[in-house]
Amino acid sequence: MSKSHAKQPFELPDFYVPWPARLNPNLEGARAHTKAWSRQMGIIDPPESEPEIWDEAKLDAMDYALLCAYTHPEAPGPELDLITDWYVWVFYFDDHFLEVYKRPRDIAGAKKYLDRLPLFMPVDMSPPPEPTNAVERGLIDLWARTVPSKSLAWRRRFFESTKALLEESNWELLNISEKRVSNPIEYIEMRRKVGGAPWSADLVEHAVFVEVPDRVAATRPMLVLKDTFADAVHLRNDLFSYQREIQEEGELSNCVLVMERFLDVDPPRAAELTNDILTSRLQQFENTALTELPSLFAEYGLNPAEQASVMVYIRGLQDWQSGGHEWHMRSSRYMNKGNRSGPELNIPLGPTGLGTSSVRVRLTPGALGLMRLRGYAHVPYSAVGPLKLPKFYMPYKTWVNGNLDAARRHSKEWARDMGMLVSLPGMTGAYIWDDHKFDVADVALCGAMIHPNATGPQLDLTACWLVWGTYADDYFPAFYGNTRDMAGAKVFNARLSLFMPDDPKTLTTVPLNPVEKGLADIWARTAGPMEPEARNQFRRAIQDMTSSWLWELANVAQNRVPDPVDYVEMRRKTFGSDLTMSLSRLAHGHGIPAAIFRTRPMRALENSAADYACLTNDVFSYQKEIEFEGELNNGVLVVERFLQLDSLEAVEVVNNLMTARMKQFQHIVALELPILLEDFALDEDGKARVMRYVEQLQQWMAGVLRWHQAVDRYKEFELRASHKPFLPRSVPKGLGTSAARLASVFSGGKT
Repeated sequence: MSKSHAKQPFELPDFYVPWPARLNPNLEGARAHTKAWSRQMGIIDPPESEPEIWDEAKLDAMDYALLCAYTHPEAPGPELDLITDWYVWVFYFDDHFLEVYKRPRDIAGAKKYLDRLPLFMPVDMSPPPEPTNAVERGLIDLWARTVPSKSLAWRRRFFESTKALLEESNWELLNISEKRVSNPIEYIEMRRKVGGAPWSADLVEHAVFVEVPDRVAATRPMLVLKDTFADAVHLRNDLFSYQREIQEEGELSNCVLVMERFLDVDPPRAAELTNDILTSRLQQFENTALTELPSLFAEYGLNPAEQASVMVYIRGLQDWQSGGHEWHMRSSRYMNKGNRSGPELNIPLGPTGLGTSSVRVRLTPGALGLMRLRGYAHVPYSAVGPLKLPKFYMPYKTWVNGNLDAARRHSKEWARDMGMLVSLPGMTGAYIWDDHKFDVADVALCGAMIHPNATGPQLDLTACWLVWGTYADDYFPAFYGNTRDMAGAKVFNARLSLFMPDDPKTLTTVPLNPVEKGLADIWARTAGPMEPEARNQFRRAIQDMTSSWLWELANVAQNRVPDPVDYVEMRRKTFGSDLTMSLSRLAHGHGIPAAIFRTRPMRALENSAADYACLTNDVFSYQKEIEFEGELNNGVLVVERFLQLDSLEAVEVVNNLMTARMKQFQHIVALELPILLEDFALDEDGKARVMRYVEQLQQWMAGVLRWHQAVDRYKEFELRASHKPFLPRSVPKGLGTSAARLASVFSGGKT
């Protein structure tokens, strides 16, 4: 770069690069090929009717062939040529979009342009339209050279990731137009789509000549591997590109800037924090590969060839990480002067020269990834005391449904009928809830405030679902958290799906505990009248919630405070956000096109609401979970560990996140939702239905906060008065006795 080191806004941090970079020997061939291809497509030397975004010198200086030779070190020559052409195209698209649409703030033109591009990616290989510019010409050529050798499932995945990469560029443009810097949660989610690394991950499968088996491609472990890969790629790019994007181009989509604004820190500190997130995401990648893949292979019955394909794919992602780092250190596109380095551990007779910096380990905490230790240092059952509650930002109001008393009576009778308020079968004196605990939780009050307009029968149903979800959430850790019984927990979770059949009348499985009995009963009351699509969506919401408890259990078993990004994304499921939102849709979503709920603005709206509610619970339940239950899946604790703060400081950060998510919710309602409704050409009745659903989300957030403020479930006097060991003296305890305890539950006490 022409800029001197002295003018850099910060020194580059010590990067954690756990895998060595390697250089593809076909580099020179790819350089020659991609320059000729770029000229043929009009990317360089364009026709007079098209703008010149790049010239030959700029293409040479950026050296995308070097990027691809580093990130795909084992690709044969023709494959490396193809991959390099894709990366030239995607970076050209980014710069073309910047010059033609971002700088002029041409939102209407940008939408029209982006809407055309999917037409040049036919999954069925049907003829595309006639191209009008270099981006379209390049996309036609690349698509035809890439997808014929891959399965239909892979084509669909690659189409969706490429489409997201193109379409979500409008999100960046809208933020620039509004001079708006996103909040950290929003930024990570959207950068993953705009930045294109999920697209890169799909292309890795092509480059290494494997496919992830379609039946596991959408499982949590595989999605986390892709997401952590993507986040690390993007955060690294943000650090290297900060000077160009923020100081020269006026961009606002950069994590360093996001951290500056959110935490009110200077660029060097924001850069260190961005690097900490990058490191944490790489370590989440490692943890997922080591701890979640073996059971995934077993549960889905992957044969040796399929397992090998997954492992080759993972190695390809690792190569990309290290190779991408090497390229950023050398490309003229980025700020890469004066990289700070500490002492190095040089391996005698080890490799030296171009591409070997990852093998020379720097003896600094950052380069060694020692922040990993923070996550494992928590001491369970630490005495933390009650938190001083902050002043919460809540712009919306709700009220108490007039049917509350009836819902209280109905839900309590129902809970008693399901066996939730008596000693567990075969375990005299052991219970999850008794009458007092039920009354203290008062989940019917929560239902009455999140659904203030519900009819009596609707509120009864909502109250019973809240009773079931809260009871199950208490039951699961009592049985499986203390014993770390992952096998038993998986059996428990798998059985729950048996009680949610399409036709409740066909249920033949006998429930073995109050959770199963309650689910069978309330599923029949709720799902019976549903349309098939709504029923499937509702079932998935419940399955997502209950399976997410396995993730919590895995963290407890490892004594591992979660990675902050993984925590936020999983917390929506552990809290049951989709379940309770689905209840809202049942009452208010009828007649709204299902496609609306799949759009970015609507998903962002729901995720913002979910995060506000989840973090509300984390603040109020902090002492209950950390001190009395030995939990470590709590947002306040996650912030404490990640930012090295005390609990009061961490609560302030969490509250600021809640406020930011609420303001994002308001922003979407005010500015993005009207555009979305126009795009769908809804009539006045359709628009009113959507706005009633939005109002329900507002009442949901307000109701969740008011319920936490009202009930005694999380207050210290109640915690101390009601805390007692779960298991009675007559039940065996200790190493190797979990099977005896389960047998006691299910056999009337005969072990």
